[in-house]
Amino acid sequence: MKIGTHLLATTLGVQVLGLTGEQLVLAYTFGMAVDVDHLVKLPFYLRAVGLHDKRGYYWRSSLQEPVALLWILPLCYFLGTIVPALFFMIHLAMDYSVRFEKMPFYPYSAYVTQGWLTNISDKVKERVLFVVLLVLNVVVYYGWLRA
Repeated sequence: MKIGTHLLATTLGVQVLGLTGEQLVLAYTFGMAVDVDHLVKLPFYLRAVGLHDKRGYYWRSSLQEPVALLWILPLCYFLGTIVPALFFMIHLAMDYSVRFEKMPFYPYSAYVTQGWLTNISDKVKERVLFVVLLVLNVVVYYGWLRA
């Protein structure tokens, strides 16, 4: 998924849970900042592809795979909060809904999957989720769900 969709999902979660301070920082760190590995992989992409748009290029690292829970869950225990794991799993679920290759157990296994919902266009999934999240953010922000 694209950064805007991750931003909306994270913002919705922050609003619904009423997070502030350290919890807010953890939510955005694990809901969005895990994509920092793209910056690490950028030089490799440029060397392999150049400035062209190559769909399906493997941008991910173990930072964006379920195997990262091996360090995120102990971190949650240490910090006394489930926020990092919750927002990481939301990010992960969104990323696993698109067709690009994923390696859930990298670097411990070479197993590759394309995630779920592969029979639906990635553009359709992205657009529908973006609109749904945008509407839900507005609804929650203005308190239209309160009785």
